[in-house]
Amino acid sequence: MNDHTDAPAERHRLDGRVAVVTGAAGGIGTAIAQRLAALGAAVALLDLPRAAAELEYLRRSLPTRGLAGVCDIADPDSVAAAAERVHAQLGGCDILVNNAGVLGRHAALDGMDLADWDRLMAVNLRGPFLCTRAFGALMLARGRGSIVNIGSIAAGKPNASPAYSVSKAGVLALTRHTAVEWGPRGIRANAVSPGFIRTPLSAVHYASDEMLQWRTGLVPVRRLGTTGDIADAVAYLASDAAGFVNGQDLVVDGGFLETPLMHAQPKADQYGGHGH
Repeated sequence: MNDHTDAPAERHRLDGRVAVVTGAAGGIGTAIAQRLAALGAAVALLDLPRAAAELEYLRRSLPTRGLAGVCDIADPDSVAAAAERVHAQLGGCDILVNNAGVLGRHAALDGMDLADWDRLMAVNLRGPFLCTRAFGALMLARGRGSIVNIGSIAAGKPNASPAYSVSKAGVLALTRHTAVEWGPRGIRANAVSPGFIRTPLSAVHYASDEMLQWRTGLVPVRRLGTTGDIADAVAYLASDAAGFVNGQDLVVDGGFLETPLMHAQPKADQYGGHGH
């Protein structure tokens, strides 16, 4: 048995490691990149060409070395080029965070445009697969690494965007498969599934005070999540502190998914009488 004797704080550190974060130019991706860098990792920031200026600004603000690179995660040639650049400039990859994704438009199944469906699958599912394959090859060459995929609570709960739900369910399946197939080769794979997180990407869901208050009231901790909440979860899974965690989906939603039966009770009985 291999007992860990390092101080707990040291096992959370990422000094000397190289992390790749896709969709790093804003929201959750930026928070993740900042948190990993604060823990000592060199960070490769990847996003679409239109975000090049934001990526460079972020790179300059980080306390560790890194690079800002353009990458279309749905394009295998673009992903391969990004992996080659990371290897050449940073020496490899120890941590991959598959964060880039799109929400897509709300649509019923029988009215959904096929092009919209294909776009979501290309970015949200094909993209993480391509990045896992390309950057995972660098990890496999080292015999160690941690992959953290950003899923969603929508992966298991139908909502107004069926394509988004299906794509994120696929991400969780990819996570489990990677964990089992690559675990014997030193690579862990886990997912973080955010709940209600207020970001520029999700701003449409909080456009009115009524929607904001309604969603907040559905969360037992009575607040929306922050990008920092997700960054904390990702940093844990990326670190040695989670060295025996593999193939898991860490749901970060303030308890929201546990509430359906509570909200089916008379209001006076909800939350033990302390719900409102």
